[in-house]
Amino acid sequence: MKIEDLIAQIRQKKSFLCVGLDTDLDKIPDHLLKEEDPIFAFNKAIIDATHPFCVSYKPNIAFYEAYGLQGWKSLERTMEYLNANHPEMFTIADAKRGDIGNTSTRYAKAFFETMDFDSITIAPYMGKDSVEPFLEFKDRHTILLALTSNQGAFDFQTKNLDGQELYKEVLSVSKTYKGSQRLMYVVGATKASYLEDIRKIVPESFLLVPGVGAQGGSLQEVCKYGITKNVGLLVNSSRGIIYASTGNDFAEVAAKKAYKIQQEMQIELSKIK
Repeated sequence: MKIEDLIAQIRQKKSFLCVGLDTDLDKIPDHLLKEEDPIFAFNKAIIDATHPFCVSYKPNIAFYEAYGLQGWKSLERTMEYLNANHPEMFTIADAKRGDIGNTSTRYAKAFFETMDFDSITIAPYMGKDSVEPFLEFKDRHTILLALTSNQGAFDFQTKNLDGQELYKEVLSVSKTYKGSQRLMYVVGATKASYLEDIRKIVPESFLLVPGVGAQGGSLQEVCKYGITKNVGLLVNSSRGIIYASTGNDFAEVAAKKAYKIQQEMQIELSKIK
């Protein structure tokens, strides 16, 4: 997907919401466990209910890998359903891959070609030759982990490195990579106050922002420091939407939660000058 198409979707729906499909058999409604493919049945119902209010879906790959071959089949069915019925949606493989060049190429082929995702999250620790293979794919996007929302982010990401925090070095150096125009970055909503500095380094890049909702991040704070004239944000909510109810009404309640966030986003978008 071209970035211009994503921006057009955001403006049309007045939303920059990404719904995380972190589908856990221990948390989905009990009645779905009778289905032949409970994971896909849950995902399909969530997608059918929430698609008017979001522009992106982000399956966390760990939740599918955990169930072996059946989990991968459920993920494949989910992607086939999304791409057939909602091709306008920006899809993110939250896989957090990152390895030496020839291995990265295979990961890229797996998620961009075989699974047909628009983007993938990548850990940048191994550097340039682990990232650039992903950037070779036209109209696909690589989302580098820059400053994450977990407590352990302070172990390394904010450490001072020759006068500059490590996450800022990641941002700065990544801009020199071949194909860097296809880079996006993960910045946790619980680190919203850091966004002002981040925007000085990557003023126009799209940021994937997890942590709004269950993790306590503030949408208003994220927008205050991170929004651009072309929006430049995808704000993710997973548990706060998909597990808002564990009853037969789970999809309906998920839609209400997504709608509520979309309404808040519409207000923030109206402030863009």
